Amino acid sequence: MSNIVVFGASGQLGQCLKTFTEKNGITNIYFPSETEANILDDEALKKVFETYKPAYSINCAAYTAVDKAEDDREMAVKINETGAANLARHCAATDSVLVHVSTDFVFKGDVPLPRVEDDLAEPINVYGVTKLDGELAIIKTLKKYFILRTSWLYSEFGNNFVKTMLKLGAERDELKIIADQTGTPTYAMDLAACILHIIQSNSEAYGVYHYSNEGVASWYDFAKAIFDISGTSVKTLPIKTSDYVTKAVRPTYSVMDKSKIKQTFNIEIPYWRDSLITCIDRLKTI
Repeated sequence: MSNIVVFGASGQLGQCLKTFTEKNGITNIYFPSETEANILDDEALKKVFETYKPAYSINCAAYTAVDKAEDDREMAVKINETGAANLARHCAATDSVLVHVSTDFVFKGDVPLPRVEDDLAEPINVYGVTKLDGELAIIKTLKKYFILRTSWLYSEFGNNFVKTMLKLGAERDELKIIADQTGTPTYAMDLAACILHIIQSNSEAYGVYHYSNEGVASWYDFAKAIFDISGTSVKTLPIKTSDYVTKAVRPTYSVMDKSKIKQTFNIEIPYWRDSLITCIDRLKTI
């Protein structure tokens, strides 16, 4: 297989890709540091593409601090839009296929139906706007791309909802969790496996795809499952979004339809709670 380079390798998805490839004996994949492979540094990118000559480039680099982005729009734009455009330009120049990770937050989230890829993208916060603009920059620049929109990503690595809940559950007697925002938790290790499956398929079915774990949950459901599976004894109370004001507005319903990716690549997607059990079991060994 030809070379693969991961940009944003230190993030949770990058670390999941590294773990997955090591366990499965995939050796033609490279994880340069953010300094070496800075998506905002044109000269650095040029050198990476000259050095590794990737047939596939996986972009895991992203500004994901949803609330912080409201005040830090400039940096969110740089990483999520400009960085994506930079990568797309270098991929186009070297005939490298770009696998880019996007988000369910490109949708407004006001319709209680699973979103398909061609539905109107109408983000309601800065993070969602910059991620959508990144998608559009790739589509404008490149023909060979896979854009994978995902949601509520968690893993053993980095900072995420699962690790935060486990920490707070151990420290507090009671937690209030939002129960009227609905989506799908996604285990980053499952997404990593999906990305490598797509690459190994040598498919030319380029375009936008949705990938999350199967099923539907509110943040309250997600938290309750974390505590039940981990055996954490903490009182968990459901609250409304209006009871917990945040800087950024979130979609009320951002469940995505995965029919396209399942049919195109013949993949089975795990149920979110089953994957959560796997993650929590692995966290116990760290």
